[in-house]
Amino acid sequence: MLTWEFSAQDLARTRFARSPLCELTTSVEVLKDPGRRAVHLPWVRRARRELAGVQWELLSQLVRLPTVYVPDFLTPVPADSSPTLERQLAELTALDPAAVRRDLDRISGELPPLVAELHADPEAGMRRLAAEARVYWQAAIAPHWGRIERLAEGEVLRRARQLAAGGPAGLFADLHPSVSWEHDLLRIGHRHLEAHRRLDGARGLVLVPTVFAWPGVFSQLNPPWQPGLVYPPRGVATLWEAPAPAPDGLARVLGRARARLLAGLDAPATTTELAARTALSAPTVSHHLSALHDAGLVARHRTGRSVLYLRTAAAELLCEERE
Repeated sequence: MLTWEFSAQDLARTRFARSPLCELTTSVEVLKDPGRRAVHLPWVRRARRELAGVQWELLSQLVRLPTVYVPDFLTPVPADSSPTLERQLAELTALDPAAVRRDLDRISGELPPLVAELHADPEAGMRRLAAEARVYWQAAIAPHWGRIERLAEGEVLRRARQLAAGGPAGLFADLHPSVSWEHDLLRIGHRHLEAHRRLDGARGLVLVPTVFAWPGVFSQLNPPWQPGLVYPPRGVATLWEAPAPAPDGLARVLGRARARLLAGLDAPATTTELAARTALSAPTVSHHLSALHDAGLVARHRTGRSVLYLRTAAAELLCEERE
């Protein structure tokens, strides 16, 4: 069990961030142990085909199973909200060799051959690691990155709504089954860790929604990295599977198409994504979403060039009662 102790300043500085490198690292765990992460099996099948012939041995050896510790430099907490992978890889290759060795020294047991070479020559090893990460990303993650990003953006919007309605207790409510908030303490039920840490009041905690973390939750607590909590956003299964069927009761009230769209918004999506998933035309989807928005069942938020649609609290309650 890890316990984070918050002050008012820590809560004020708690924020969200996206980490492409963290997604990449946790996806390696999924590929190496898909049995424990069955929701990602459709992705695993595609990724294995695309990675045939791709060299990523050092990356594979750094992410060992069973996963007790992955070097912190592979799961950095971003300094800003949405860095690119290239920026994170540039930071990776610029790390002080002593910091690289410090992280590698936390690995228990004998180091695998390529990891031992990295320990002996961090500068050359980190260049190799960055090159492997690039080709792995292009083959396995890049084709799905737009949808992954939108799912995370929808998660942030949902959490912001919960924070506004219920304060910190609302923010952390149902974040993950192993996470709980009480009396300024955030508890995370890690099996291999027993620690109580007090945040320093200067940086707060960074929440990093990460698709491939499902079903687990991970913490970053080793200095000099900023404290972070990596957790799976709601609706991960919707990335790879068809949307849930519309409940019959909702269909009778709203109509089959609108009920299907509402059911499909278990995770936020764009008009284009909903059209592809429901086999409805984009104009038809847009028309029905406008009606659902006017009825207070759907909210919309612009993120960059896209507009994300998500269910309102009233729609969430309605769907929960009818499912």
